Amino acid sequence: MVGVGRDTDAESGSGAEIYVVIGHAPRHLDRNVALVGRVLKGVELLSSLPRGGAEMGFYTKTETPLPLRAIRVAADVPAAERSDLEVIRTDSASFAALVESRRNRHEDWFKVPAGKIDLCNVPIAVRERHPDAHSP
Repeated sequence: MVGVGRDTDAESGSGAEIYVVIGHAPRHLDRNVALVGRVLKGVELLSSLPRGGAEMGFYTKTETPLPLRAIRVAADVPAAERSDLEVIRTDSASFAALVESRRNRHEDWFKVPAGKIDLCNVPIAVRERHPDAHSP
């Protein structure tokens, strides 16, 4: 997920600070962070970037943060340059089944179902559209 830094007021995020959750998101962040988007492609590149040395990967005052030099919102990319992606509809039965499969994993290793899933860890199925696919 892409979040915007904010102060105590939930509506205080200006967009001057953005971040991407690239590790396991602490449960207390659910419904408390100002989410503004989702990385649909390339999260593996973000996840490979070095994290800061402080708790939860934050940078200390002595470390130099690694800045993102550019970020593009898909809607702002010229149509000819956009990736042609299909994204699962979050209001579909398929998505509900996907969430349920992650909430209560059925592999032998899991002895007790969690019954919950962290908001930032809900996987979103994304794939390149097949050139012969037709849009509805």
